[in-house]
Amino acid sequence: MVTLDKVRQDIRALLAVDKELRSVEVNADTIDEALADASVQLDTKIANLQYEIIEKGSDGFLGLGKKHWRLRIYQDPATVKRSSNLASDGLFDDIDSEDAVINQNRDGMFYVRHFKSDIALKVILPVGNGLEIELRDVLAEVKREDTIEYDEDLIKRLVKQGTENQYVTVGQYKHSSAGDVVIGVEVSKDEMVGCIVVSPPSGSGSEASKEMIRRALNSQGVVEACYDDEKITAFVDHPVYNEPFEVAAAIQPVDGHDAYIQYNFETDPKKLKPKISETGQINYKEQNQIQNVIAEQPLAQKIPAERGKGGKTLFGRYLEAKNGKDIQIQLGANVKLDTDGVTIKAEIDGEVMLVNGKVSVHPVKYLDAVNVKTGDIKFVGTVIIKGSVEEGYKVEATNIEVNGIVDKSRLEATGNIIVRQGIFGKGEGVVKAGKSLWAKFINDTTVEVEENVIVYDSIVNSNITAMKNIVVRGKKAQIIGGHLLATEEICAKKVGSPGGGTETILEVGIDPRAKKRLEELQTMQAKSTKEYENCDLDIQTLEQQKKLRKKLPQEKEEKLQSLKERCAQISTELEEMTKEINSIQSHLRDLKAVGKVKVESSVYAGVKVYVRDVLDEVKIDSPGVTFYYEKSFSKRGPYEPPSLNLEEPDGYTTD
Repeated sequence: MVTLDKVRQDIRALLAVDKELRSVEVNADTIDEALADASVQLDTKIANLQYEIIEKGSDGFLGLGKKHWRLRIYQDPATVKRSSNLASDGLFDDIDSEDAVINQNRDGMFYVRHFKSDIALKVILPVGNGLEIELRDVLAEVKREDTIEYDEDLIKRLVKQGTENQYVTVGQYKHSSAGDVVIGVEVSKDEMVGCIVVSPPSGSGSEASKEMIRRALNSQGVVEACYDDEKITAFVDHPVYNEPFEVAAAIQPVDGHDAYIQYNFETDPKKLKPKISETGQINYKEQNQIQNVIAEQPLAQKIPAERGKGGKTLFGRYLEAKNGKDIQIQLGANVKLDTDGVTIKAEIDGEVMLVNGKVSVHPVKYLDAVNVKTGDIKFVGTVIIKGSVEEGYKVEATNIEVNGIVDKSRLEATGNIIVRQGIFGKGEGVVKAGKSLWAKFINDTTVEVEENVIVYDSIVNSNITAMKNIVVRGKKAQIIGGHLLATEEICAKKVGSPGGGTETILEVGIDPRAKKRLEELQTMQAKSTKEYENCDLDIQTLEQQKKLRKKLPQEKEEKLQSLKERCAQISTELEEMTKEINSIQSHLRDLKAVGKVKVESSVYAGVKVYVRDVLDEVKIDSPGVTFYYEKSFSKRGPYEPPSLNLEEPDGYTTD
């Protein structure tokens, strides 16, 4: 019997993928601010982020009615996948793959600086196809009129190897302290920004080094934590004289984010989109409008409020930060709070939804119809359809109720199925139920149920298999054509058609599934036996030729060996089939259910009734009769009413 295990397995697989993706919900004055906040929370670059607008912001009028932007921000799945693939290959440890893989060309660079009495050299090697540094260019800057000495061999080595972004002493010059740069420090009134103003060196004076700048800042009381080493290095490499140059900044306070709920499902149904193939085509049968969840599945988590991180001015004054605000978790129907106190889990299988801010799981899905608007339906709860199931669509659920017509389509349920206006299978429709099926009529349809089939009007030209009973009741209550199998009873008012124009076969007292398997095995056995006989005949012919000639050509010898191997294989298969056939036949003989066919009004000539494999073919029309099995014979007796209680299910649950 088809179950919804596949659906549950798919959901578990999606959960495993979703664990690789993280998202945050952010409120901010602008989209840029929201992205900056999310980049910190997700520990990645803004360029790696994608977002969905939950609620648009507004500046209001003169500050009145201002609204924050509300975004759901998540890392681009492509960058997550690329990062995980590179990490699995051992290429890098950091998630930001763009920092680990440099794909650009850059010329080599060098800087010659004079610090105190030292001549210092900094070499940055070329990247990719960038131009290399010429030794003569470096020596031209090192050799000045005031140069005392320099180590040319060391310079050559550094030009080839680089200096790892550091200045290395390569010589000495005649230093005149009177010409040294003068470094002044300017701090803004709010103590948030610190700049240096440097006068250029004159004569043989010293240029500004990192150490000199740091000493100047320290002498003015600027705390070391506020130094910006990158900007200090930038000034040393590219000095800007007689103008303020920022080299220090206060440590800004960071307000803690408010607590929020992070959802593991799409909270806006309008954003659920149909499946798109690799070629870009939309599959309208896979609308993905239902978000199935299973019991114990995590649905959402509360991300706790964060404490703010205090800042510090250039002079060390503390800057206070705000702590985030907490929120209460509100639970909807059929969900619970996990033991960790922050994770919302499903209590039952069903559809997860966000209703009035509460996460809920609904075990019943209501639909107007199943058609191009809905696509195929796959649901782990009960589906109730107000209208019809149109041709070509499929519905899979725990229980299914259709108030309209079921056209040439496919219904599969692990529980019960009710079709109030009947089924038009048109020779291709399929209905499978893990329990029972109720329908007004069944036409040209294949039906398989684990319990009972109850029909209120007629069954026409259908193949129906029920592990318990098939009961047709109502004004007509007739069975016309088709092949019906039931373990216990088949009941109707009329069976067959006047004149016997349509073949009608009824079978009871057997295990329908075992019966079908037996027929399959017997067909396979006959086919394999014929193949074995042909194979054995070919072997005998070749063996006879070999006996007369004492040796066969290589091609025929290979064919002989192949035939022997195939014969041995067929022999093994036949033994296994015979064993299974004997087992099924023994099972069918030992069935406790005797089986009866009960016809209240008329059985028309031509109807074939099998009771425990014993055929009783109706030769002439017969009024009210019961077919039953006794002492290895199929017998007839007076009509008996159905033994089955025919009540429909009284509402659906997840049971």
